[in-house]
Amino acid sequence: MFYLDARRDQDGAVIYRTGDSLFRYPLSRDRKGNYRIKPGETLRVCLTSDFFLEEADSWRNEAWQIIRSRPDVIFFLLTKRPERIADTLPPDWGAGWENVMLNVSCENQKRADERIPKLLALPARHLGVMCAPLIGSVSISGYLASGRIEQVLCDGENYPGARTCSWEWVKTLGEECRRYEVTFVFCGTGARFEKDGRLYRIDSRRLQAEQAFKSGISFQGRVHPWRLTDPLGILLSESDLVKPEYAAPCERCARKISCSGCSHCVRCAMLEK
Repeated sequence: MFYLDARRDQDGAVIYRTGDSLFRYPLSRDRKGNYRIKPGETLRVCLTSDFFLEEADSWRNEAWQIIRSRPDVIFFLLTKRPERIADTLPPDWGAGWENVMLNVSCENQKRADERIPKLLALPARHLGVMCAPLIGSVSISGYLASGRIEQVLCDGENYPGARTCSWEWVKTLGEECRRYEVTFVFCGTGARFEKDGRLYRIDSRRLQAEQAFKSGISFQGRVHPWRLTDPLGILLSESDLVKPEYAAPCERCARKISCSGCSHCVRCAMLEK
């Protein structure tokens, strides 16, 4: 986050609300009046920030209203502050909204043991864990046994000062997920990757993803259906949902398992830089 903000001449320590065009993007429409974000797509919210930051409390109700208005879109919410979630949920949350996945970031064992129990204590339809950047050995077998965690994402670290990610850590996580039929996605090796006692420097983001794909450790686990509806609450069928499209590089990317498909943004070329 700090690296990317510095490139944009932003102070990463400053918490701010994005402009309306970005903040309300899930509600934006094209010239024909159709939503730009199609039914069935996934939006990952605040990946370079934290949806449950205390400093964002004054904006959160508006954000919840946007999410409420698009029950046909999946919202992936990631946090390092699961202890704040219960007190900041909307009043009609109930047992959880069908279109929201709550995720915690667990970069090492200490954070996993701090955050995952708080995540499991929450009412929610969909739960996930993101071990990214993975900077230490993490075992979460006991938490996966609950049957409530449906996805674990794992990635190495990037940008200046990147810490090493070890293949042994990745393998442990993958094997535990397979044991409990939980979807596991090894997204990338990171810039510094250690395997069999050898340290590799991999600067290309695309190459990181391709090497992760070649490991063969990612897999689709037990499917937890999304009950997406239209604004009136009518359940949508598969034919109502967008059909993901994938570009050629996607076939060599481990992220494909958890990806909504290619948006034809030509970012693939940018990842080579």
